[in-house]
Amino acid sequence: MRRPPDVRRFLSTAIAHLVLVAFSAAILLPLLWVLRVSLTDRLTAYRIPPRWTVPSLENYVTIFTSYPFPTWFLNSLTVGLGSTAVALPLATALAYAFARYDTGGAALRLSVLMSQMLPPIVLVLPLFAIFLSARLLNTHLAIVIAHMALNLPFLAWILIAFFDQEVRQLEEAARMEGASRFQAFYMMAVPVAAPGLLSAGLLAFILSWNEFLFALILSGKATATLPVGLSTLETQRGVEIAPLAAATLVACLPVFVVMPLLRRYLIKGLSLGALK
Repeated sequence: MRRPPDVRRFLSTAIAHLVLVAFSAAILLPLLWVLRVSLTDRLTAYRIPPRWTVPSLENYVTIFTSYPFPTWFLNSLTVGLGSTAVALPLATALAYAFARYDTGGAALRLSVLMSQMLPPIVLVLPLFAIFLSARLLNTHLAIVIAHMALNLPFLAWILIAFFDQEVRQLEEAARMEGASRFQAFYMMAVPVAAPGLLSAGLLAFILSWNEFLFALILSGKATATLPVGLSTLETQRGVEIAPLAAATLVACLPVFVVMPLLRRYLIKGLSLGALK
């Protein structure tokens, strides 16, 4: 016996909502748990089953007074913005060359993609030797260069689709009006690809902000980023769970602030790249 259309529509909608609720819970529940731990005292944070206490901001005060958390935060911000500022223009030029002139052909494109498949440990050891010879270890510049090299191929592949088809036609129209090749690129291609550039820049910043291995090997005490700094919140008695939870939420703060503001452009940029 066939179900009425209304019943089938209700079941399909209910299943879709249940799946979305399950995925949302898998994402939000760990964050809510970290928030609860960050607002408890150090002793209560270890209790199993958990016990609710009066919320306190003691752990947030602790990470700023007992640990060099502001230095870690500023280092991550410097490295994230620096690597994004370097990687995004280079990725834009590389993607434009691939899309408009097929530079290097399919072989070069495939090589760029294959570079993303290498384990990071394979790259970090040669970079360590290079920066050691150049006396750049324990500097922000070393981490910026490493993150730029790590993110550049990924950004280029995202941006290729934004410099194809419609952009080509606009550039040809600009050239017919007397614009030079660079003027056509700067005045036509870049504005049209702005959503893609914005989404790629945001992804580059997030990848750099969360990167751990390169920062661990190439940084020192004064240049440690947030992931490296958070890994040091351990004493002889074990991990300081409550301060670590507070530090984790503060470390996520830039993403929480930026994502709602740029969500529309990020979705538009990524979906446009996928559809093309």
